[in-house]
Amino acid sequence: MRRTFLLLCWLATDIALFIAAYAVAYFLRVGFIVSTDFPLDKYMQTALIVAPFWIGTMLELGIFRLTRIQGSRKNLTHILFSCVLASALFTLTYYFLHNNFFSRLLLVYAGLINLGFTIVWHLAFDSWQRKVLRKNPAAYPVLIVGLNREAERLIDLLEDKQSPFKPVAILDGQGTSKTEVRGVPVLGKLNKLEEVIKNLKPSHLIQCSHLEHTINLMSVCRQHKMTYLLLPSVLGAVEGYGEQIEGKSFIKADHESW
Repeated sequence: MRRTFLLLCWLATDIALFIAAYAVAYFLRVGFIVSTDFPLDKYMQTALIVAPFWIGTMLELGIFRLTRIQGSRKNLTHILFSCVLASALFTLTYYFLHNNFFSRLLLVYAGLINLGFTIVWHLAFDSWQRKVLRKNPAAYPVLIVGLNREAERLIDLLEDKQSPFKPVAILDGQGTSKTEVRGVPVLGKLNKLEEVIKNLKPSHLIQCSHLEHTINLMSVCRQHKMTYLLLPSVLGAVEGYGEQIEGKSFIKADHESW
């Protein structure tokens, strides 16, 4: 429910900002008057028509994924592409609807303002939504399997970045004397796996060691419809491929593809 509400709010505010960006561009170019040569109503009608296609493009590119880093280079590139595409679509739509051209400079204003509004808002929204998604109960609770230096670094990364993925428990195959890491409790060995999953209902399981348990862990994730993630270091592999969380690479098996 919380994720759905956040997404709907995000989509609604983006549409509002898109229309506002094109309205600001109109008045900057035409002046603070309603021109009879270039009617505001036809202009805004076109913006309303194009807005859903712009939103659809960004949805398809994954920009509205709640777990995506909005300030990443990839995401900013996708936003730029969407804004350029929206400007081109706006031009074609206006021409075909009204059989008329308009100021090229206005189009530049609209595209740049739309880009600026979108980037600033997405960065601000990302910062806010992370706090909301991490509130108890977390929207994306994560179970860490295997306690070693890589697991501790991962927990530090997720906590320092205030990631939507919030570690809620740690299980270790061989047992450990530690009781918690950065406030994340160590709940025992893997014999408690089913019990922990039943009580905490994690959405993700991240395996940080104990390669011999991989098949069993994947089977459990499939059974409970959890997303399974594996640190490449468990396989002795070099990072830099697969799913990324806060810049950290993982090998992923999503329950939706099983």
